Amino acid sequence: MSECPICGAPTETRWRPFCSKRCADIDLGRWLTGAYAVPVDETEDDEPDRERER
Repeated sequence: MSECPICGAPTETRWRPFCSKRCADIDLGRWLTGAYAVPVDETEDDEPDRERER
């Protein structure tokens, strides 16, 4: 059985990968407030191609 990423308790099938609704809600709150972020490699080459804009 795996561990809840929030509190470390064993996971419950209903709330997987969390142990409870509380831990699932904590995780959701962290995403919504920006505590978690997906890293992005921002370079100057990321500007849209003019050909694709047409």
